[in-house]
Amino acid sequence: FNSLQVAALRPPALKAIIPIFATDRRYTDDVHFGGGVRRGIDFLDYPLNMVAMNALPPVPSVFGEGWREEWRRRVEANPPWELRWFVEQDEGEYWLHGSVFIDYDAIEAATMIIAGHADGYHNMAFRTFEALKGPRRLLFGAWSHMSPRLSMPGPRIDHVPEMIRWWDRWLRGTENGVDAEPPIQMFVRRSTRPEPDLDSYRGHWQAEPTWPPERMRLDRRALASASEVAVAGMTAPPDATHELVVRGDVGVTGSIWCAAELPFGPPWDQRADEAFSITYTWPPLASELEIMGHPSVELMVTSDAPVAFVSVKLCDVFPDGTSALVTRGILNLTHRDSHASPRPLEPGTRSRVRIELDATSWIWEEGHGVRLDLAGADFPSSWPPPGVSTLTVESGASELVLPVLEGPSPVEPPVFAPGEDVPFMRADDLPVWRVEEDVLRRERRVVIDNFWEAERETGITGSGRSGGAISVSTTDPGNTWATGGSTYELRFPEVTVKTVSHGTLRTTPSEWHLELELEVSEGDEVWFERRWERRIPRHLQ
Repeated sequence: FNSLQVAALRPPALKAIIPIFATDRRYTDDVHFGGGVRRGIDFLDYPLNMVAMNALPPVPSVFGEGWREEWRRRVEANPPWELRWFVEQDEGEYWLHGSVFIDYDAIEAATMIIAGHADGYHNMAFRTFEALKGPRRLLFGAWSHMSPRLSMPGPRIDHVPEMIRWWDRWLRGTENGVDAEPPIQMFVRRSTRPEPDLDSYRGHWQAEPTWPPERMRLDRRALASASEVAVAGMTAPPDATHELVVRGDVGVTGSIWCAAELPFGPPWDQRADEAFSITYTWPPLASELEIMGHPSVELMVTSDAPVAFVSVKLCDVFPDGTSALVTRGILNLTHRDSHASPRPLEPGTRSRVRIELDATSWIWEEGHGVRLDLAGADFPSSWPPPGVSTLTVESGASELVLPVLEGPSPVEPPVFAPGEDVPFMRADDLPVWRVEEDVLRRERRVVIDNFWEAERETGITGSGRSGGAISVSTTDPGNTWATGGSTYELRFPEVTVKTVSHGTLRTTPSEWHLELELEVSEGDEVWFERRWERRIPRHLQ
């Protein structure tokens, strides 16, 4: 993030950057919002982690005398970032600050973008690469929000030599040929059975000389051309208008928008969620189908509520029925016009919307089917809509648009040094990741918990824990809550310090209710405690 933002300021000494898992647009593609919808289970991770992490002290041996005074000053002067994030519910100046998509031309430094399919920060990859005018390169693997050397899923590569080659060329001026190679190196995934702890995708590395590739065409598929249509598990005619009663708990099998270390794993079989979605499935393919870029869906849709979401998932259906998630997107329909401020829906009014799905590449193998899933929620990745509603989709006026590649790449594929062979976790090392059904309370809940320990060469050791639960009513999406926290303990040679955060977020159809707590200790003494509470109106969320 910082490398992009600093490059846009054009400091004379900055000649090259390598943004890894970054965003060019902080509102649409970051940990706070996606498609105009607030993120969901992320509340239990980064926001609460930062409440505790920002309260840690400077390293005593580095800062020197006065480190305790500086620590106290930091803690007392820095309220949780989450307090501001909940005020800024639309894409205003707060989010536009640091969003380089406003003026790509400001970036002149040679830029090598590293992105991953399972990582959430990949949508900037194609659009930023295409917009930049200077030297540029895109390295796009299968990775989650982890080092490409260690990522689960893989395949893993050692990306460090590739970074060094970039620095050597643009900082040292070494003529090493990196700027003469095809600038796009892409891992193309192919039909892979989904698992929540998938080790590696099937597929191959591929190079492309230009973006978009000259061999790309747009395959437009009317939803009415699907061979099979189901609405909440019931067969429906393809060319009809389809109505879906929105459930707030749909989306669990899609996992989180940004996979990382477990318990934030990749998606698994989508069929459980498809039972409460509208699904359009095309006939099994007679030959392989390859896509690369951003698929999109153009819908004629109606809602009977003033605030409604549309979740879109593009899937690969195996011959045995297994449904693997290829890419996804979500749109708050009040944001239906990207050039205007959000505005409430007029219930019953038809809206034509375009939903761009996440950047991807995928090959459907022969005999597999293309499937599109539509729902009104994507829980727990996104916070559910504020109330019960019905979505109506006109299949005859709606279509799926696929960026299809025809024929082989005209250039040779890249070759990389392998990453590390990551051993599978032992059963007693596994974090907590559960999906629970509270039958009598009519609630669906996702529970996570993870513990870590680390030792530094400096003699500093640390440990921590983070997690919690997020729950939604199966009968009223507006009734949703999440509660959890984070703990950090650092053991310096001089002292042991500990910070603990706790937070709860609840919603009604009209209000966010946020509670945050922080406790800071030195040794066994708690010397700082504070609690924040906010009630904030839901602004078209």
